[in-house]
Amino acid sequence: MFVVFSLIAILFFAFAQYWALAIAPPEKWMGDVYRILFVHVPAAWNALLMLSVSFVASILYLIKRKPFYDRLAASSSEVGVVLTGLTLMLGSIWGKPTWGVWWTWDPRLTTTAILFLLYMGYQILRRLIDDAEQRAKISAALGTMIFLNVPIVYFSVKWWRTLHQLQSSPQTVAPEMVLPLRLNAFAILGLALIFLWMRMRIARLESQKEEQ
Repeated sequence: MFVVFSLIAILFFAFAQYWALAIAPPEKWMGDVYRILFVHVPAAWNALLMLSVSFVASILYLIKRKPFYDRLAASSSEVGVVLTGLTLMLGSIWGKPTWGVWWTWDPRLTTTAILFLLYMGYQILRRLIDDAEQRAKISAALGTMIFLNVPIVYFSVKWWRTLHQLQSSPQTVAPEMVLPLRLNAFAILGLALIFLWMRMRIARLESQKEEQ
């Protein structure tokens, strides 16, 4: 079942990329460089989704103390970190021809970079604590606190003056560009779920090894 789902997800991702690169028309002002946004934006959406899963799992662990929730929190945050890093990288590649610089201390970029570093620190901390129960407790508490930066990232374009555009929606995106954006959102979600399942399985095996 997992193999079938993985194959479908990979093929769907390839189809979404084909649509974004070959079928979607050039943007009026940015030309073809805007096509990177078809991955950049969905990657950001799914990064925040994975970090939200980690937040909920952290709270559930603090309430129920079940190792499953610790593994889910750690695994989903790891996928979220990868997607956040991808978001930052693609944003920089898009920013060079559009803004003329690879990086600027824009509120959205800065808060996203801080988010990335916070969750990287979360992952590093987990590896520094040998005791499984203590690691789970500290990680759950930390995972709950650092999630507070997620709404700051989301609302940063509304709270401060920024070069970054507002959140994309069908009302702010040309109709012919909405479909490839949605296709890529679901395609990246499918890949994220695959990586989450794989990471959860590895975490379970690691947990079993620690108990021996």
